[in-house]
Amino acid sequence: MSFFVVDIALPLPLRRTFDYLPADGEAREQYRPGQRVRVEFGRQLLTGVVLATRDHSDVPPKKLRPLLQRLDDAPLIDASSLALCQWLAGYYHHSMGEVLEHMIPTMLRRGSSLAEADERVWIKNQAPPAVTLRGSKQQALWRLFEEQDEWPHSELTSQGFTLAQMRSLADAGLIREQQKLPLPTVISERQKFHTLNAQQQEVLRQISAELGHFRPCLLEGVTGSGKTEVYLRLIEKVLEQGQQALVLVPEIGLTPQTVRRFQARFDVPVALLHSGLNDRERLQGWRQCREGGARILIGTRSAVFTPLPDLGLIIIDEEHDASFKQQDGLRYSARDFALVRAQKAGVPVVLGSATPSLETLHNALSGKYLHAKLTLRAGNARAPGMKLHSILHQPLTAGFAQPVLAQMQKHLSNGKQVLVFINRRGFAPLLACRDCGWMAECRRCDARMTLHHYPPHLHCHHCDFQQGIPAICPNCGSEHVEGVGQGTEKIQDQLSDLFPAFPVRRVDRDTVRTKQAFDNLYDDIHDGGPCILVGTQMLAKGHHFPDVTLVVILDADAGLFSADFRGMEHSAQLICQVAGRAGREDSPGEVWIQTLYADHPQLNLLLDDGYHALALALLQERQSQQLPPYSHMALLRSECEDRGQAQQLLQQARAFMQQWLQQEHSHRHVTPVTLLGPFPAIMERRAGRFRFQLQLYAEERRALHRLADVLVQFLENHKGLNKVRWHLDIDPLDTL
Repeated sequence: MSFFVVDIALPLPLRRTFDYLPADGEAREQYRPGQRVRVEFGRQLLTGVVLATRDHSDVPPKKLRPLLQRLDDAPLIDASSLALCQWLAGYYHHSMGEVLEHMIPTMLRRGSSLAEADERVWIKNQAPPAVTLRGSKQQALWRLFEEQDEWPHSELTSQGFTLAQMRSLADAGLIREQQKLPLPTVISERQKFHTLNAQQQEVLRQISAELGHFRPCLLEGVTGSGKTEVYLRLIEKVLEQGQQALVLVPEIGLTPQTVRRFQARFDVPVALLHSGLNDRERLQGWRQCREGGARILIGTRSAVFTPLPDLGLIIIDEEHDASFKQQDGLRYSARDFALVRAQKAGVPVVLGSATPSLETLHNALSGKYLHAKLTLRAGNARAPGMKLHSILHQPLTAGFAQPVLAQMQKHLSNGKQVLVFINRRGFAPLLACRDCGWMAECRRCDARMTLHHYPPHLHCHHCDFQQGIPAICPNCGSEHVEGVGQGTEKIQDQLSDLFPAFPVRRVDRDTVRTKQAFDNLYDDIHDGGPCILVGTQMLAKGHHFPDVTLVVILDADAGLFSADFRGMEHSAQLICQVAGRAGREDSPGEVWIQTLYADHPQLNLLLDDGYHALALALLQERQSQQLPPYSHMALLRSECEDRGQAQQLLQQARAFMQQWLQQEHSHRHVTPVTLLGPFPAIMERRAGRFRFQLQLYAEERRALHRLADVLVQFLENHKGLNKVRWHLDIDPLDTL
């Protein structure tokens, strides 16, 4: 047998692959790219992925170790997916092994087999013998099989049948047992497609013309304009061609209602993938898509990695949403990766939003993307009226201006629902002493602790540190310690007192913890009846609440003066998304925004002329300052318990980059990459570690990535500051 080595990617933060000898007695043709293998790495047992086989290795033969086991006969990851992983690892300057971990579910990463997704199923035999069943339960069980040929074991047990009764029918030759991958339920009741208005028909015509080849399409539609109806019509065309569709949504809370709507339209299996599923459910959904059983996949960010052999269309709903960007580990953008995946597959991508990101809008305005618009609300719905209400020098009751409370009473008395938005969880954002001014601060972060009453505790929402509420001030011993400001808990309590005749429901991370919780709450809201919804931005994202006719936005000023250059963009998107929950059907809606800065020019531009006008103004600002999307950006962050070391690593990184740039571009008067920093992060200390950052800007993307390549090599080989963590964020979403 000729000598060869197996090149393996391992789930380690090292940006390299590893050579192993084959398992004893195995030939080269048994190893193919995309298979999983089990190896020893130091004292660890790891599951790796085969990338290639080679005739030689840079490692001396005596130091090579044989791998322990080949887990797959056929590749688990196909060639196109491996190529996408290579792109991801290169673009985000990340370990190939850690990138590949995103391609396969957790159970497979641990070495489980594909068969572990299978379930026990009972199937009716084709020519069952004529037998007499004695027991009434056996007779009832057989009647089920006369109606339907196949039943999952779990479904039969849920109807009260036992394993012994099933085996009795099997012994009689009526049914047989089989292990089989379950498919998502297909509901029998079909909903008709809604009639499209003229704008929707034109948009559908424009995007339909792009089916069959790669083309990014921005579908910019005001809230309530019927973007989802356009998605459904496009998917219908894709299904007719025997293809699959991938739909990405920003929140777990959106997936159940989206799945329901899609199931009611199409008689095909619809798979669901998000972080709220357990490992086995995720493996089942992954296999259902990979093997072509599921024709539509709806999921959050990580669903973009799921194999879809017949992919015909990708839809990204609320494409501007920050949750599409992962903020740890592999800091990828699901939106950007979806564009690359669609290009490789030769299919269109629809980027839907009422408030598109400035990067996407810039690409549409420059002609790089197809730009389709929906400016009218669907049906008889009209855009809500928006009003800025100044609270400067005005008396407030429980944080609300009197005219706002009067409007709330009016809408509730008319049998409608009111949504109150404040992007702060807890009872109060601060616990303070009235006598000495002491404030409860997190011992691990440069942040103040949030006061919660349900259950009573102080909570840091940055590092998750929690502690009890002191009865007296630890600084002066005063008993005058109280919460300052408002959070969702406090507003819920106060509104319950102000409007005792109406239920007040709170929607935030503390009340919606499970995958079922929001689904139940959503059903309660849709049952109708006047009520008040109090919530954070969880309420803002794409939800359809037909009876909400008034939206009240508190503390709208929080993002107007952000240190992050994207602060105004994100604030405007949030305001528009929240406002869009009002008046979505026949009843007219209105939005009241309480503010201390009613004369703020950008806030007034947003209300007078809409998000698109503000976005154009913000793009002009970005262009004059050469900020993204008019330049390309990376952010090198460091963190360490020792402040000096965290800063020192970035100083050394900057010195290295300056020297490399001068050598590489000695013939140019201006280097192609601008370096800013290092300087402390806005929250310098978080979870006990000091944080610094160094910003990189380049007009050309290629120049930025060439520098990033050598920077990563420098940092990986750096000695002396081993306690410092660092990471490189390509196309960061914030600079905080």
